[in-house]
Amino acid sequence: MTKATKQISKLFAAMVLAGVASHSFAADTIKIGIAGPKTGPVAQYGDMQFSGAKMAIEQINAKGGVDGKKLEAVEYDDACDPKQAVAVANKVVNDGVKFVVGHLCSSSTQPASDIYEDEGVIMITPAATSPDITARGYKMVFRTIGLDSAQGPAAGNYIADHVKPKIVAVLHDKQQYGEGIATAVKATLEKKGTKVAVFEGVNAGDKDFSSIIAKLKQANVDFVYYGGYHPELGLILRQSAEKGLKAKFMGPEGVGNDSISQIAKDASEGLLVTLPKSFDQDPANVALADAFKAKKEDPSGPFVFPSYSAVEVIAGGITAAKSEDPAKVAEAIHAGTFKTPTGDLSFDAKGDLKDFKFVVYEWHFGKPKTEASPQ
Repeated sequence: MTKATKQISKLFAAMVLAGVASHSFAADTIKIGIAGPKTGPVAQYGDMQFSGAKMAIEQINAKGGVDGKKLEAVEYDDACDPKQAVAVANKVVNDGVKFVVGHLCSSSTQPASDIYEDEGVIMITPAATSPDITARGYKMVFRTIGLDSAQGPAAGNYIADHVKPKIVAVLHDKQQYGEGIATAVKATLEKKGTKVAVFEGVNAGDKDFSSIIAKLKQANVDFVYYGGYHPELGLILRQSAEKGLKAKFMGPEGVGNDSISQIAKDASEGLLVTLPKSFDQDPANVALADAFKAKKEDPSGPFVFPSYSAVEVIAGGITAAKSEDPAKVAEAIHAGTFKTPTGDLSFDAKGDLKDFKFVVYEWHFGKPKTEASPQ
């Protein structure tokens, strides 16, 4: 054997050993990807997602892990941007991660889910509510939150039955999530006999909403539903108050963030919001809520507990399947019922929860939200 051949052989051996070491490390842990916005305009919601998922991983590991293996969090930032979400999904695949809690925004979740389905990666979103995500017959895609097709009617029925406004406007941010839920609200209102005088989109990221506010005033609108996120609605609320628009406002869970009060100030008082149940207030979850508080993390965000539950479902699926093979785990998830802090969860053939209810809350400036009473 020549000196050069020996050097090549040593290099090859080193590469093999490195590969074995890497494989050994992966076999010692079960990697759970957490994919969502760590940066960007809705990073506050990502904080909820990462907080909930990481707490679940920590607590499961404290109890011995899953089948004797510890879970390992691998964090990815998609900034709720569809193109970045695709890049993240490809990195998840390249990293060898087989289970993902994410994504958060519907517009980033849908393209990422295409990659996960093709590559055999299980994805459980704790936040994306667009029905389109689970309407394509995918087997690897699940969610631990409800759908806009349920949230929209919940909002529309409440508006028609309890608020009973005279002239309604429905606005949205032209995005998959915002426009989708706004369309569902409009359809519900019209089915209930409530006319929608204005149905219009605004641009996400805009700062000046004087034009649409003038249109609402001209139409004598006394109730506005907004489909989208808090940065835009916060500005619309504040500018509407400044321009004298006397209207009640409502939005989906995408506006249910304390930052809306920081933007709108006292104009946020009385805002109606559809949200998941306040799982942190459930007596059965007191110890878990206290664990978040001990880490100076807020357990009250709408995506904290659904993210925790997503990890619980993955862990339960692995245990039930007696395998880490995602295809077998997906079958176990479809077939099983999983005890979680958000309830006993079971899934339909699409990967949606068989039962999930949204609750209408009233927002208060400087005080905790309260469950809305019929008006």
